[in-house]
Amino acid sequence: MKVGNDHAMINSIRRVQEGELPYPLQEKRSRYTHVNLNGGARTVLVHKAKFIMTTNEKGKVTVVKDHSILIKDGVIKEVFDSNKKKVDFSEVDLVFDAGKRGGLAVTPGFINAHAHPPMYLLRSSLMLEKGENLEKSLKDMYTLENCMTQDDFAVSAIGDLTEEQKNGITTTLSHYAVFDPIEEAAKLVKQNVINAVSAVSNSHPENTPAYVEKLLKNRDKYTTQVAVAIHYTHKASPVVLKKVAEIVKKYKALFTTHAAETKQVLIDQLAMHGSPTITTLKKYGLANSRTILSHGVHFTEEEIKLIAQNKIGVVHLPTSNKLHRSGDFPYPLYAKYGMTDRIALGTDSVISKNSLDILSEALQARIMHQERFVIFYEDLFKMMTSNAADMLHLNDRGRVLPGYRADLAFWKVRDRGFIPYDENNPATIIGNMITHGGRNVRDLMINGQFIISNRIHNIVSETSLLDSLQSQHQALRKRVPKKYRKVTKH
Repeated sequence: MKVGNDHAMINSIRRVQEGELPYPLQEKRSRYTHVNLNGGARTVLVHKAKFIMTTNEKGKVTVVKDHSILIKDGVIKEVFDSNKKKVDFSEVDLVFDAGKRGGLAVTPGFINAHAHPPMYLLRSSLMLEKGENLEKSLKDMYTLENCMTQDDFAVSAIGDLTEEQKNGITTTLSHYAVFDPIEEAAKLVKQNVINAVSAVSNSHPENTPAYVEKLLKNRDKYTTQVAVAIHYTHKASPVVLKKVAEIVKKYKALFTTHAAETKQVLIDQLAMHGSPTITTLKKYGLANSRTILSHGVHFTEEEIKLIAQNKIGVVHLPTSNKLHRSGDFPYPLYAKYGMTDRIALGTDSVISKNSLDILSEALQARIMHQERFVIFYEDLFKMMTSNAADMLHLNDRGRVLPGYRADLAFWKVRDRGFIPYDENNPATIIGNMITHGGRNVRDLMINGQFIISNRIHNIVSETSLLDSLQSQHQALRKRVPKKYRKVTKH
């Protein structure tokens, strides 16, 4: 199902129309120097970055000073010491000066391993301040979702993905029941999206394994990467799980599901399948490295041992788990079985975390577990970057190294939260970055293209987008049947 109104809604929030030069190529900006405008900027030099923070080839987080990054056709070609190599600027289309005015720190674009972009329109819709638990929240949420249109889903996804981008996120694993609105949103804002579609859904009963397989058959046509999702394994019959396993194996697709999120989920899982989640996944051939489990709060030690043995990935969502009173993620047990490199972070949706900021998730994870287990800042950094990339089989993302896609976040060093740092140990800037909490990127690059410049989105007019979000949110409230409207009032 396509987004309605002949893309009128999407066109109304564009900052530039298709075919126009993006913002930094239209206007003179002090850090941007255009050597050659013919054909856009295929070759980009990030010149003299104050710091580059990345996981290296050996899995160690490093911070290097005064380095440059040469990018061609969206791929990092070289990372080199700015003081030891001269650059032939005639071979560069665009020079981005990352050394001016105190300089910029460069990180890989962050990876959000669990999100629900079409739910962005539901911000402020649920009475979470009343202390509702997850089951009550979900019941109210379904009432609202059932009244949403395809355009609602699309503007929600655009709002979600652009907020993620403002927070330095360049890749998102979306878990939802609709496909086209997320595809349209990702295509518009240039976000890397793994579009995991529910093979069975209460809100979209038309969804079937056959529908998801059709998407996978045609996956080369899409901007997003098609994957398979099930909300919970107890929501799927044995027949559905068997078919999903066949599809995942046939197409080498990723599979994701919420797992052991609450104690009630454990009860429902046993009632449906007669066995815990991991045992059920093993039975159907879904316990492998292409499976991503979100939450994982109430797994037993034996289940965590099986997760580690089968190289399953796990997404930690500390804020969501606390807000919905789901329980405490047993990070020390995961660490005991060598899972620290197979844990990533996710934001969940805006009804579970109002700010789509993964840095504050890293801080929450640090605080939540520090009495029992100290998660080092370097490990938190990896959870947002290289861990997530490896778990999601994104072998060319999550690091600032030659051969990797140029997904880069640029952060102002001479700024609150970064300064002061130990100049003799610049790795201290990673701890500063995480403990200071959420911040917006100064500039953001995805696949070699600047999506955000000088904190301004180059593709989407944020004023128009915010106006659309507000008007469609109010229209959604009016469409809710009167007998249900009490769930949306404060």
